[in-house]
Amino acid sequence: MSEYKYKLPDVGEGVVEAEIVEWHVKEGDTVIEDQHILDVMTDKATVEIPCAVNGKVKKIVGEPGEVIAVGTEILVIEVDGTPPTEDEGEADPEAKAEQPAPQPEPAAEAKPEPKPEPAPKPAPAPATASTPARSDGERPLASPAVRKRALEADIDLASVPGTGPAGRITHEDLDDFIAAGGRLASKAGGSGSGKAPRTGVSEEKVVGLRRKIAENMALSKRTIPHITYVDEIDLTALEDLRAHMNATRDEGQPKLTIIPFLVLALTKALPKFPQANAHFDTENSVLTTYDGVHCGIAAATPKGLMVPVIRHAESLDIWEIAAEVKRLADAARDGKASREELTGSTITITSLGAIGGIVTTPVINHPETAIIGVNKLQTLPRYDEAGRLAPRKIMNLSSSFDHRIVDGYEAAQLVQAMKALLENPATLFM
Repeated sequence: MSEYKYKLPDVGEGVVEAEIVEWHVKEGDTVIEDQHILDVMTDKATVEIPCAVNGKVKKIVGEPGEVIAVGTEILVIEVDGTPPTEDEGEADPEAKAEQPAPQPEPAAEAKPEPKPEPAPKPAPAPATASTPARSDGERPLASPAVRKRALEADIDLASVPGTGPAGRITHEDLDDFIAAGGRLASKAGGSGSGKAPRTGVSEEKVVGLRRKIAENMALSKRTIPHITYVDEIDLTALEDLRAHMNATRDEGQPKLTIIPFLVLALTKALPKFPQANAHFDTENSVLTTYDGVHCGIAAATPKGLMVPVIRHAESLDIWEIAAEVKRLADAARDGKASREELTGSTITITSLGAIGGIVTTPVINHPETAIIGVNKLQTLPRYDEAGRLAPRKIMNLSSSFDHRIVDGYEAAQLVQAMKALLENPATLFM
């Protein structure tokens, strides 16, 4: 047996360092070439790192949250025979395929060591020497997901033996406890309701995308003096048009939401307000304005907030914008959005959908100078020009601007220009 030291490979696009997000192997595991072993994050894109050789993991270097440089050793793998050189271990898969592969003797062929079948777990028993006992009143260690399951099952985690590091309770521990018939017991001296106080507290290191979001939000609020302008938009006519367009759309055309109409309105209004379609370099006091509208669409994903970008939205029609919104949102949610698709926006639209509230104060996506916030659509009573009361479909826009670059009057003018377009939707297509 010999050792192969695997270094963090070049992930492309000029990236020189990456943050370790999650390991998918542990010491002692058998691995095979091209197996997904590690997730790292560069800027906002998560990259899957494959294994370079067959063998057994002897040592893992680096913990989630650590930022490491390309070329840094991350893994030591025991391999049969002579380990490949660094160039061989990190060669491009397509390049390797072009070279004739040597034909080894069958007996010398490296094979992954078979994993033994897991032994059946014994029924859970009271904590022993292998499970650190908790002192009276000590809070049990468990992840938020485990705590949520316990809360839904009405289980007091203090009663569950933990087999993880430092007695941490795992999902398997909870499964065993439930299988053994464990349930929350009434506490002496309680109210008799059978409910125990929730005393659990958990700590979790903020890494990966959530850490990047935290850094960006802090940077935006620390460096950008925000001004937020809110006005209501009457979308009754637009909603009628949207319903008609959806009912008569061709096969293959995406269903229209409000977002594509907002993007279209932005592309029409922004040429008169270039300072709102811009980046501001605080350190060098340089404002870069853009003719093209690269519109970011803030999207909630299982890993946190991402902002995929519709590039050159001004060159797309309503159906093309809708298709891009859907494609990019799906890619972000599935973790397949590329770094290019998640960077380079010049202005951002953020929406909380049906739960959007009546007013929000959106945080600008640094280094942009404006963000358009969409609130929920409501049917509300409004008076018409003749003084008659009628139901109207009303939505507020809550938009924030960098007050160093965009004056309050200019911010109001931009929102009013969008309002005029959205309340008279035919003008969007003129």
